[in-house]
Amino acid sequence: MRNFITRFAKDESGATAIEYGLIAALMAVAIIACLAAFGPQMKAAFAGIGDTMDGAKDNDITAG
Repeated sequence: MRNFITRFAKDESGATAIEYGLIAALMAVAIIACLAAFGPQMKAAFAGIGDTMDGAKDNDITAG
């Protein structure tokens, strides 16, 4: 029984997978937090870019 407990305590076969899982979960939380914090600003920026592109397309059609 003591031998089994010693081997079990020294076994690290699943530690790496768990560490990678924790890192992935932490990254997901960080990404979600950034999107929640900066989402409205990013939406406004991309809307402005889209409006500019629409304006350029309209100017090209009417000029040509």
